[in-house]
Amino acid sequence: MSVLETKFVSKIAGKFFVPAYQRGYRWGKSEVCRLLEDVSALKGYGGQAARNYCLQPIVVKKIGDGEFELIDGQQRLTTIFLIYKYMHKFSGGFITPPNFSLEYKTRDKSADFLANVDVERKDENIDFYFMANAYEQIENWFAGKEDKPVVMTNLNNFFTYNVKVIWYEVDETEDATAMFTRLNIGKIPLTSAELVKAAFLSDEEQDKRRQDEIALQWDNLEKELHNDSLWYFLTNNSATKYQTRIDLILDLMAGKKVDEKEKYFTFFYFDGLKRQGADLEKIWGEIVRNFLLLKDWREDHKFYHKIGYLIASGYKNLSDIYAEARGKTKKKFLARLDELIKASIKLEAGKNYSDWNYSEDAEKIRRLLLLFNVESVRQNGEQSQWFPFDKYKGVDEKNSWSLEHIHAVNSQDRGNQEQWRDWLKLHRASLENFPDENKNLLAEIDKLLKQRDITYDKFVALQKKILEKLSPEGMTDETVDSIANLALLKCKDNSALGNSVFDVKRNEIIRLDMAGAFIPFCTKMAFLKYYTKAEKNQIHFWSANDRRAYLGAINDVLKNFLAEPIKILNKED
Repeated sequence: MSVLETKFVSKIAGKFFVPAYQRGYRWGKSEVCRLLEDVSALKGYGGQAARNYCLQPIVVKKIGDGEFELIDGQQRLTTIFLIYKYMHKFSGGFITPPNFSLEYKTRDKSADFLANVDVERKDENIDFYFMANAYEQIENWFAGKEDKPVVMTNLNNFFTYNVKVIWYEVDETEDATAMFTRLNIGKIPLTSAELVKAAFLSDEEQDKRRQDEIALQWDNLEKELHNDSLWYFLTNNSATKYQTRIDLILDLMAGKKVDEKEKYFTFFYFDGLKRQGADLEKIWGEIVRNFLLLKDWREDHKFYHKIGYLIASGYKNLSDIYAEARGKTKKKFLARLDELIKASIKLEAGKNYSDWNYSEDAEKIRRLLLLFNVESVRQNGEQSQWFPFDKYKGVDEKNSWSLEHIHAVNSQDRGNQEQWRDWLKLHRASLENFPDENKNLLAEIDKLLKQRDITYDKFVALQKKILEKLSPEGMTDETVDSIANLALLKCKDNSALGNSVFDVKRNEIIRLDMAGAFIPFCTKMAFLKYYTKAEKNQIHFWSANDRRAYLGAINDVLKNFLAEPIKILNKED
């Protein structure tokens, strides 16, 4: 039967054997001093008690009475051993020596060397060298302290009353080599979820059949959370942040905050429940119910879009939403979500949304346009269409859609030869829509592209002429940076496209759409001119009529959330 518990460092006892499949001791100055600094920093201030601290798990397998095979944690445990040896020696025996011993199977006399820590023998083999070096680093660290006896006493007290390890004693039938490989190949540490799972499966009150059922259910929950449609609805965090995705639900139940520094906070929460005698069956039932609650939100069209927006926009996280839902009926919870959505795009006193601009309010506009996209899909699709939060956020973290100008008229980025050439080629294709009007301009572009080197001045001069031809009337600097000229686009990885006029971007949107790429709903509607009345449609320009129609659509879709309608551009603009 496996054992999972927390214990103070001073309570670690027994004989530990480091098997041959592990590398030897290799910690250097940085690792040793970091451990000492972390522990010594636990002192309380203003009469407060020192805070608690937890080291990484110690994973062992019992091989005899008080004897253990050390599967994981040998670097930390060896360093702790050396710290105790130093403190015992230089306190004149006042501080007790370590209650445990270590022996490396690959090194004869390793137990004897550690028992005496004879630095004169450091050159006998590589392991002795690193152990002796670590001991000297411990000695130097203490030597650098003003009041070494006090520091030493504090450190010993911290090991006794504040510093714990997660003690994971695996079942005697466990394949230790396989577990070591899983933990260390690729540097994969134990997660809180794995430790919580071990706590459930090491409960002596449960029979083996029930443990097998929980293990199967656990794996099924983990598998379902690997559905990106569910995962990216619930969180903005990439899967790489969660080595096991069920951690998300456990963190939620434990009340773990975003800024929580303790890596094993969630494990300590569930371990505390177990120590208090809580019924693990009931706890497991609550884990399952919470998963089903999140899944129910995902499958409800209204909850999915409203919760999904609040999380994707960054205004709230899953923990906030979970807290809001507690104790509320579905009707009241839905009403509360609407209140939060309104608050997410609130206006400053005396301002209208038309006052927001790209340079100062980009994040606010991005949030408003995300809501415009999400609500448009929700209202148009009823049960048939669902906004794809996984595609919006970008599974690879580099492919998400950002706030960009629908029509760009200038660029502060000087760029380079390659970017200038790309820009000229893209805009040449748009000018070809009016070959008779732009015959001379096309010739100028061709001439400049043939030159081996293009100077910045020559590029800017020609760029100005091209923008004058391809920019609609009434497009001022103020208009360019307003909501009427902004959308969720993916141009960050292509500066030539990002700094392009409407027609160039429109051609790229069409190309991407034909290739099956994800394009936010309202972005596609804008570039394909669905918001503009047909008789006023000039397909190659983002005109004042287009901008007015765009704002009108936003007002219509978001009428239940906007503090007041966005002011529409005047007919003369």
